[in-house]
Amino acid sequence: MEREAAYPAARIVSPKVHAYFTRQRAEIRVDGNGRMATLPDTATIQAIVDAAFWASLRREEGFIPKISLAFLAPEETGSTLLFERPLPLEPGILTKVAPAVERPGIHLGVSHGPDGLRVWGTTRAIPSLCFVVEVAAPGLIVIKHHSSDTAGKFVNVAVLEGDQVKIVDQRASAIPDCPALLSALLGSDSPAAWVHSVNVLVQLAVSMRAHGRGGSLLVVPAGDAWRESIVSPIPFAVSPPFADLAVLARAVDDDPSALIRTVDAVAGLTAVDGAVVLTDQYEVLGFGAKITRRKGRQLVEQVIVTEPIEGGEATLVSPDKLGGTRHLSAAQFVQDQQGDEGCAALVASQDGRFTVFEWSPCENMVHAHRIEALLL
Repeated sequence: MEREAAYPAARIVSPKVHAYFTRQRAEIRVDGNGRMATLPDTATIQAIVDAAFWASLRREEGFIPKISLAFLAPEETGSTLLFERPLPLEPGILTKVAPAVERPGIHLGVSHGPDGLRVWGTTRAIPSLCFVVEVAAPGLIVIKHHSSDTAGKFVNVAVLEGDQVKIVDQRASAIPDCPALLSALLGSDSPAAWVHSVNVLVQLAVSMRAHGRGGSLLVVPAGDAWRESIVSPIPFAVSPPFADLAVLARAVDDDPSALIRTVDAVAGLTAVDGAVVLTDQYEVLGFGAKITRRKGRQLVEQVIVTEPIEGGEATLVSPDKLGGTRHLSAAQFVQDQQGDEGCAALVASQDGRFTVFEWSPCENMVHAHRIEALLL
């Protein structure tokens, strides 16, 4: 079968990605085993992204392929399933093997062979700064890397959707009033911070986005001030507060699978019309909550919107332009609760967009952080 034409976005993004990985290798320490993944050159990056893109547009028995390609040699990982005969890095072959590797955490290993790039097998363990290309959806490709073997975290570097290229701006965490959630997703926090509380919000955001129904989650500090912005009674109030997530968030040495299951259960509550109310200690107070304007407070008219991508600029918009009722009510809630430190609203749209609303003391207004590029 004739090879598809080169994917233009792969050619555009490859030198930028290579420059990013080069900088990171100069700055980051290797993991505890002294390992660091091989640095792919520009041509290799382009070839892997190109193959992943064309594979994403194919189907295998009607199913959309979901694959993760990691550039490393078998000897760079301790957990491998080796093919007797390495496979050519071709879209058709990637589509064929996709059903076997679609579960999370499984990567197809890619390295150079005598006659070009070859898929040598699968692995579940990859070293720090390993170049990874993931097929998220048809025509949607995410370039990422493993930041720490111990934390198990991936950092997104670039998102390609059709001819649109978004390079994640790693400096976005330096902006005033940057939420801890955004800093964690950009990889600017320590592994210890990732394992602890911020990890819970990150996992909640990912799980909220995954169920595809859209939803809202309000994070509230101690006290009852938040109730002045909620229609009483809450349709599905929880008493006593559901504390399993709070307990598991503190028990970092326990089986992480229990935390993941509980995160998914809490995130599932956001599929119900209304908002989930969660304390800043991760106790669920209720769901299906209807947000109302706090007595004596002004209607929110504008919010500042940013997205952590290179070339992105802060813009002032009416909150109803961000996606409808969920976004408008979330912005109103944060504005009404501006005096309460730790208050935030997380909103997932049905189309995959994800926004974190927080009050910005520097701007003296609600700041909407668009972070879906970091959650893929």
